[in-house]
This record gives sequence, structure tokens and C-alpha cells, in this order.
Amino acid sequence: MLLVPLKELSCFSLLSSLGVEPLDNNFSGSFLLELFKNRSLTLKAALLNQKIISGLGNIYVCEALHCAKLSPLRLVKTINHLEADILVKAIQDVLRRAIIAGGSTLRDHRQPDGKKGTFQYTFKVYGREGEQCLQCHHVEIKRILQSNRSTFYCARCQK
Repeated sequence: MLLVPLKELSCFSLLSSLGVEPLDNNFSGSFLLELFKNRSLTLKAALLNQKIISGLGNIYVCEALHCAKLSPLRLVKTINHLEADILVKAIQDVLRRAIIAGGSTLRDHRQPDGKKGTFQYTFKVYGREGEQCLQCHHVEIKRILQSNRSTFYCARCQK
């Protein structure tokens, strides 16, 4: 454990390279577009990049992109202001619901009191390959690999 004075936290070497916190009051669609400016990454890769946005994991990125109806394959430079606003709201909604549910216990995640998280029972796309999309009722959630991570999405409603 390392103890760092609060006033030195922003320049602490292990934290200084982390991106914006997605539940921060300054995280907005406009801010997101600025972060994405001049980047040639897919949405999935950009959202998982901890130097751009900190704290987003694979499950929550898949769920947020589905909620926002955005394809994980889209390039960040193609996102417009309205889509950025919708994506920020989706990210924040997914994170807040996951926090309330105590996270997602797929294997070994536990809450501080030892209980399992329950967010996995609300997944709309993650881990649902081949199942019906709960948003558009298309019959197949797809699974692809991006950056050696499983990506689950509906090719019909996520554009």
C-alpha cells in the first residue's frame, strides 16, 4: 500500500496517466468528443483504454454501447455530438446500476462483505451470444474478439 498526500494525488506517477473518471461531473458528451478527437480507434478500444477513460471494464463497455445503440466497431472519429451525449449517459447509467448491484460476479468477484454481485442478472448483451436481443428482438447477439477481449453486440440495433 502506498500513502500519498491528497494534494499530491493528481501528480502521483501511478495515477497521473489515468483518464477521466466516467462518473465525474466534467464527463460530458463534449468532453468525450474532445478525448476522441484525432484518434483512429474503435469505440470499444477507446472506451477500454484506461489512459482515455479510467475504470471502464469489458462488461460495462459492451452493456453501455448496447444501451447507446452504438456499434463497438465504429471509429470514435465518426461519433457526433448527440451520440456522444447518449453514450455518456449510457456509460454513467450502466456504472450506477452496476454499483447498486454490487458489480458482476462471473467467477470470483465479491463485495467487501463477501457477497456476490448481481449485475450479471441484468446483462442485455454480455455473455448472450446467439440469444435474442432484448432491445430490437433480433435473434442473434454476436460475439467477436477485439483486442483479445470478447465483444458482445447486436448488429441490427447497434450502428
